Amino acid sequence: MKAWRLYEYNQPLRFEEVEDPVITDPHDVVVKIGGAGVCHTDLHLIEGIWAETLGTPLPYIIGHENAGWVHAVGSSVTEYEVGDPVIVHPVMSCGKCLSCRSGEDMHCVNLKFPGLTVDGGYAEYLKTSERALIKLDDHVKPHEVAPLADAGITAYRAVKKVVPLANPGTKVVMIGMGGLGHIAVQLMRELGNSDIIAVDINDERLNMALEYGADEAVRADDGLVSQVQGLTGNEGADIIVDLVGSDQTHADSMQMLRKGGSYFVIGYGGELKVPSLNMINNEFNIIGNLVGNYVELYELMQLHARGKVKLHATQYGLEEAGDVLKLLHDGKINGRAVLVP
Repeated sequence: MKAWRLYEYNQPLRFEEVEDPVITDPHDVVVKIGGAGVCHTDLHLIEGIWAETLGTPLPYIIGHENAGWVHAVGSSVTEYEVGDPVIVHPVMSCGKCLSCRSGEDMHCVNLKFPGLTVDGGYAEYLKTSERALIKLDDHVKPHEVAPLADAGITAYRAVKKVVPLANPGTKVVMIGMGGLGHIAVQLMRELGNSDIIAVDINDERLNMALEYGADEAVRADDGLVSQVQGLTGNEGADIIVDLVGSDQTHADSMQMLRKGGSYFVIGYGGELKVPSLNMINNEFNIIGNLVGNYVELYELMQLHARGKVKLHATQYGLEEAGDVLKLLHDGKINGRAVLVP
């Protein structure tokens, strides 16, 4: 099969012929890729940000947002048959550890993470496990939902944490209306009751956020903090959802958050510096957010099926992955990009 592999950090991926994945465990499933989402985490993997944390031997195939059709199954697979359309939860979990038994499979102590720790979906085929699959309705095309497998459930998990705080009259600032943000703002509108202030550097993305349910749109420039203060009666935001996670968004958020406010960090790459006195005096809550669990992906797919969450995505051929990654790096992708073999 054709696949994109990472051979060296900070160097382009290589598009080459590799062996098809094969069944080695009774619970294995090989999926024929119908769509593979392109994510900022893929850029971070290429940059080596995850190298020390993951320790994944090079080369390997990246790509962790995947959907397609069941191509082959292990001898113990009972819930899926060849040809079934599926979306793939990004984590292959063991089902036996305490995290799995409590439903938090993305914290599985024995996890395999296609695209991060083992071969992923920038390819024609992907090997995963039966536990990771959710069957799609026949009318849903895999390329239409692939990014929900990571971007979608990351946004969903964060918004679920926010919802108990998002009471009528509160203000939530959502920073970054790109691949995750355009999903998150829809979820916040659907599940929460806060007034939503969308923030981005791009006017097209801000207009999309307004279309998807934001109440206000603010351009992220030198006047961002003062504009947000003005929209919150000079008290600051009750909630900030940071889908960018840069040094700048961290610093801005600490200036825009009201006393007793909560700062949800989803995007990453920057460094958050907060004097402990400020945290204590203002009673700031800072909450990190990882990818969602299997049940959260199931719930998100139910919302998608009801038309509550729309995915703004552009399709590209698998062979275009190198060019698409550059577009993403340069901030020229609105919504999500999906590779289709």
